[in-house]
Amino acid sequence: MPAGGTIRPAPRGKDRPLSVHQLNELLLVCSLVLLVAVAAVRISSRSGLPSLLVYLGIGVAIGQDGIGNVVFDNAELTQVIGYAALVVILAEGGLGTKWQEIRPALPAAITLSLVGVAISVGVTAAGAHYLVGLEWRQALLIGAVVSSTDAAAVFSVLRKVPLPARVTGVLEAESGFNDAPVVILVVSFSTLGPVDEWYVLIGKIALELAIGAAIGLAVGFLGSYGLRHVALPASGLYPIAVMAIAVSAYAAGAIAHGSGFLAVYLAAMVMGNAKLPHWPATRGFADGLGWMAQIGMFVLLGLLVTPHELVNDFWPAVVIGLVLTMVARPLEVFISLLPFRLPWQEQALMSWAGLRGAVPIILATIPMVSGIEGSERVFNIVFVLVVVYTLVQGPTLPWLARKLELGGPADTPADLGIESAPLEKLRGHLLSFAIPDGSRMHGVEVSELRLPGGASVTLVVRDGKSFVPAPSTVLRRGDELLVVATDPVRDAAEARLRAVARGGKLAGWLGTDGTAR
Repeated sequence: MPAGGTIRPAPRGKDRPLSVHQLNELLLVCSLVLLVAVAAVRISSRSGLPSLLVYLGIGVAIGQDGIGNVVFDNAELTQVIGYAALVVILAEGGLGTKWQEIRPALPAAITLSLVGVAISVGVTAAGAHYLVGLEWRQALLIGAVVSSTDAAAVFSVLRKVPLPARVTGVLEAESGFNDAPVVILVVSFSTLGPVDEWYVLIGKIALELAIGAAIGLAVGFLGSYGLRHVALPASGLYPIAVMAIAVSAYAAGAIAHGSGFLAVYLAAMVMGNAKLPHWPATRGFADGLGWMAQIGMFVLLGLLVTPHELVNDFWPAVVIGLVLTMVARPLEVFISLLPFRLPWQEQALMSWAGLRGAVPIILATIPMVSGIEGSERVFNIVFVLVVVYTLVQGPTLPWLARKLELGGPADTPADLGIESAPLEKLRGHLLSFAIPDGSRMHGVEVSELRLPGGASVTLVVRDGKSFVPAPSTVLRRGDELLVVATDPVRDAAEARLRAVARGGKLAGWLGTDGTAR
């Protein structure tokens, strides 16, 4: 640190060096903003609105024209931070994606992510050009930018409405897959000079998606194998290792001129379904990082916008949003899902559930950084469109799901959060979990678990006291169990425990499997 107690960043014009006191004040402001943003999660969950609106509001409030009057107009920095946050968010989403849930919906989701995106871009761009009067490049940019859906926004308002697995799988997989082709289109449309022919764009998208998918799957499988067979010295290193592997998939995909976003999502999904050691801790760590990334990204995007400049672009955004919501989205869902013959109720909900999150606003910074003419207006229109139609669609989604009678059973038993710690020298695993309130393992005797040979319940913790259970010991909700299993039967033991948690002592005979959900 230089004399005088100041930290001197790289020279930027006539900027003054940042003093230690100013740095402390900045850290205090940042921590307060973070605390307010975390508290806003509760507000958004009660109001039924996606949290992105609350975080964007915080950014707008402390930014230009707000109470903080902070002037921030660095689109390039916003894009870099937004990309980094998006990588973390996609990794967290991939880790939470259950293969058994999306596997039946995968063909429909892929078709919706490719054919549907093309339809959405074309219809929305035509509306922006003919109804609003934008030039074709600007119209295509808006059409591409707003074609990316956000599962986090959808499920944040549907958390209290259990949906059929097929609807959930399609929406979740679509949001994970459609970011990749949309990014490729936006980058292509943001390149100075003539836009490539449509068949050249299709070739680029196909090649980049293939490279990204191959790298993502390879990194995911290799990372899962390594984490399952190499015992790290501390359990806290497993969450860090998982996120590092997922981020490396993005980097490898981008360096290989593939889709890094698809690579990170697939790598995280492979690891999320590989039953890694210390999984609940890893999942919680990734979830926390995802929230941090969303909060920071939304607040920064709110800072970037200048509220008084949005007035002139309000009605154009409303018109384009109407075309997107009432024409483009229903048309892409109907045409893309035509071969799968889904019920009209499910198609209607998927059409209305195409919420846009932070990704479109981040992508709208790409033409600004590239210096495309009219890019500031594109950003303003996208910002207004996302906010307005999230306000309209978000609160009405649960109501529509109930009207379409798509709510699932409310008494679905809770799943077990089984944590696994490898016992490398003993060639086994220590499985630990607590029996939740909704589990049907309550009332089951230890012998009725019918664990495979090589697995045994070694310890039960009840009301703060631990004891070695007998075969006739009756398990209760709130009990914490330690199960030791050898390597060959580890997966079978975990599957059996999950099955009993959902189906009770007769799980095997009733057909209840041990698939994690």
